[in-house]
Parts: sequence; structure tokens; C-alpha cells
Amino acid sequence: MPTPSGHSTAIRAKKVIGTAVKSNDGDKIGVVEDLVLDKENNTILFAVVGFGGVLKVGEKYHPLPWAVLDYDEDEDAYVVPYTEDELKAAPTDTIEELTKNDGLAYRDQSYAFYGVEQYQS
Repeated sequence: MPTPSGHSTAIRAKKVIGTAVKSNDGDKIGVVEDLVLDKENNTILFAVVGFGGVLKVGEKYHPLPWAVLDYDEDEDAYVVPYTEDELKAAPTDTIEELTKNDGLAYRDQSYAFYGVEQYQS
């Protein structure tokens, strides 16, 4: 079943992880490092996007609601409607902290920060 942009609604995680994330201006912001899944609701809590740092040292990890990532085939990247500066002000932590206590705290923070409607757990 296609999405509004014509893409399939099903995607394999290994195709998502490692994909670049860019701003609307085409600037590379980071890379999808992981997906955090809610096994009870069969939903994606959030995508973990890493940016900054050199060779993973000093890198920041941002939980982004899956709904804000829009794949652009021409860019071969997910495009988000945020600038790097806006993302610097967003919730960030280590991957371990993002997923602590089932990831619910960062799910709530990220959905509130980005103004995305949250599914109910």
C-alpha cells in the first residue's frame, strides 16, 4: 500500500539505518543510527539520528518522531523540516539514555519538541 508520496508503507530497518538525514536546504544533518520500537503497540517510538562529532566521538543522538522523516529518492536521504540549529536545541542524549525505561521519556520529549501528535501507549 503506497504512502501519499507514492512509497511503500513497509520498509526494512536495515534500509533505514545508515541513511543520511538532510534539512530542506539539502544540508546533511546526520545519519539514522537506530530505530526504537514499541513491541506492545507495533509502532516506532522514534528514530535515533546522530550528528556532530568526528568518527563518532562527541556525536549527539537525537530522538526524532518517525513521522518527521520523509524519504527523498533524489537526495537518497531522509529530509526533515528542521535546520541543524533547530536540532541542536532538541532533546539529545546517549543511545543508552534514549532507550532507558522503554524510551518513553524521550518519546514524550521529542514528540512535544517537534509538535508531532503522539500515539498512545
